[in-house]
Amino acid sequence: MKKIVFGITSLRPGGAERVLIDIANQFQNDYEITVFALYGDGEFEKQLSDKIHFQSLYPHTYDSYSKWKKIWISFQLVVPVLRNRIYKKHIKNQYDIEIAFLEGPITWLMSGKDRAKKYAWIHNDLVCVYEKESMKKKLSETAYQQYQKLIFVSQDNLEKFQQLFPENHVSKQVIYNYIDEKQVKEKAEAFSVTEIQNDLPNFLQVSRFTEQKAILRLVDVHHQLIQKNIMHRIYIIGDGPLQEQVREKIKQYGVEDTFVLLGQKENPYPYMKKADTFLLASYYEGYPMVLLEAKVLGKDILITESAAKEVLIGYDKGMIVENTEEGISYGIETMIHREKNLKEQSSFSNESILEELKELLGE
Repeated sequence: MKKIVFGITSLRPGGAERVLIDIANQFQNDYEITVFALYGDGEFEKQLSDKIHFQSLYPHTYDSYSKWKKIWISFQLVVPVLRNRIYKKHIKNQYDIEIAFLEGPITWLMSGKDRAKKYAWIHNDLVCVYEKESMKKKLSETAYQQYQKLIFVSQDNLEKFQQLFPENHVSKQVIYNYIDEKQVKEKAEAFSVTEIQNDLPNFLQVSRFTEQKAILRLVDVHHQLIQKNIMHRIYIIGDGPLQEQVREKIKQYGVEDTFVLLGQKENPYPYMKKADTFLLASYYEGYPMVLLEAKVLGKDILITESAAKEVLIGYDKGMIVENTEEGISYGIETMIHREKNLKEQSSFSNESILEELKELLGE
């Protein structure tokens, strides 16, 4: 039986992490699978099958460490000689296939020379990711040259990569994200949601509080609409480094009753089911799992122009708006007033994606 290791930053809630869990569990009987994370204590760890091995370089979440410990961890992952020591100790010569499943440090770490087949997954628009990160861009440029194949979750991400790294001639392939539809539907029925009120049109975004997800901009748009007496509520599920800044801006505008932070949720699907419209107002995206999940649940969807639009191909309950405050404002107002599309969406199949993954792992 082939031995495969998937590398990831952590198994805290996130789109790439959700995909990894579903893929690993799907293939648990076909391969001996290990998930190697840089950091432990991720909420998704317990969703891995008992047949899958889990290891972490550091036992706890990144945020739990002191400032100096974080500096040392970063130093180890950036300096080649230290990074290679970690790779030799934990990964080298132990697996038939090594898969770096996320951009950044895990891709640098797993780029070490080995006899194994080496694949790297790219989930994002790297032009935007490395726009202000010249050192990380250089580290990634070097690392990606060491892989046999690069997998992209959207055609847009592939094109952006080629624009950023035109000298990279490694074989490339687009494989859309896999999702366990049955599990999403079952979890959506797990409990009733009381936090989401239906007295006003409401929107739900599920995302990390990072610059990419543009939640601070969303608060500005929301406040402007409320000032115009266009009443609605926005709910956010998630956590992250900008959470306190968002909270402060909400308080500054006095919109605590209409822009509501629900915190991190292990199971967000009942909330998604209850919301009127699923929203993703990011500056840039890859192929977001949350949009696939919203499609499975048949939600009206509003997104900003980004690579995420590939998820909505053939889905007639979706709306794509200009990636500006004006575009988001227009989209929210349109969603509030438009006639609901009650047409049942035909279920889409992931079987072709599983076949592509089987073919890749069987090469």
